[in-house]
Amino acid sequence: MDSYPVASSARLLRHTNAAAVLRLVWDRPTFTASDVIADTGLTRSTVLALCDELVGRGWVSELDDARAAGEYRMGRPARRYAFDPRSGRVVGVDAGQHHVTASVADLRGAVLGRAVRELTADASPATRVRTIRRAIEEAVADGGGAAGPAGAPAGPVLAVVLGVPAPTDAHGASPPGNQRRFWARMNPELAEQFADVGQSVTVENDANLAAVAEWTIGAGSGLSSFATLLSGERFGAGLIVDGTLLRGHHGGAGEMRLLDLVDGVGSADGLAHVARELVRHAADAGDLPAGSPLRAHDPATLDAADVFAAAQEGDAVALRIVDRLADRLARVCAVIASLLDVERIVVGGALSPALGPVVERATERLPSYIHPPVPAIVASGLGSDAVHVGAVRRALAVVRANPFDFELAREAATRA
Repeated sequence: MDSYPVASSARLLRHTNAAAVLRLVWDRPTFTASDVIADTGLTRSTVLALCDELVGRGWVSELDDARAAGEYRMGRPARRYAFDPRSGRVVGVDAGQHHVTASVADLRGAVLGRAVRELTADASPATRVRTIRRAIEEAVADGGGAAGPAGAPAGPVLAVVLGVPAPTDAHGASPPGNQRRFWARMNPELAEQFADVGQSVTVENDANLAAVAEWTIGAGSGLSSFATLLSGERFGAGLIVDGTLLRGHHGGAGEMRLLDLVDGVGSADGLAHVARELVRHAADAGDLPAGSPLRAHDPATLDAADVFAAAQEGDAVALRIVDRLADRLARVCAVIASLLDVERIVVGGALSPALGPVVERATERLPSYIHPPVPAIVASGLGSDAVHVGAVRRALAVVRANPFDFELAREAATRA
């Protein structure tokens, strides 16, 4: 049996205990040694030593004692501490096909800065990389002035997560995809391109990150099995099953190419794309009556929300399109529910705030396509923010899992 020096074992135990205490107090406004003792069973001397260590390493700040804070009146005042959420920052990016949104947050997820930049659909990989980098730089600069408890500047960027409309493997790489190499264009080796931005850089599928956002603060909160369905230009799903995010060997779980084979659907084209196409077909066929509000829009740039607004006004063509979209959504939800037995399907993306009529009709139609129990279909309340919010949450989880792995970045920032 291998043996280890006692000193090494002691250092390892101290390291493990310090990390455990740090994770324990991460979300608490303040804490005392007694709070940590009650939750860990460690001795008072050990806890006080660990707290002093965390203060010295910059993760925790010591506050006024309990008596000065008015929380303790008799006996020896308790030392009070607080986790310092500004000791580091994380960056979450939605690197979509048409736009880039970058958010910078502290270590409790409070957004410090944000930037948005637009992209053309045919932007080159080099242009995508430049645009993403500019968005990150602007967001970091926007959030750089936020000070910590003692007026100290915000800490260094520790982890970066970029969401892309492509499957990604464990190393952040995407397969070539079809002959247009769409996935490779959306993810031109971004993990390597942005290795200089943070100590940890993760590239993840956008629907997976949307599912993380819904799971933590959205319509999937408290559920063990649900799907988040991005429904804009193309369908893509983030799948949480039995409390686990499904990814697959190449990160392709949730890719919806199987919809090419589904009767009544025929492709992975999303609701926004299909809405535009149906309006264009109606215009080409001369089926848009003179009084239709849809005649005021160029079908090439029509927003699906315009179709929904026209339907609310009672426009006959728009009402038929909404019905077609609802049937399409119901069939897609039936496929997901039949395969995975999820409790809920959250329809997300920028279109979600306007999806009420489509979701309502899809809910009515879904029972005719699958056997009970039938999952609920709901529109996301996060809208276009879901992917970058999920990216921030994922970045926080990366730091929180092994916080001391990020000591080098924090020490370098302190020296600078």
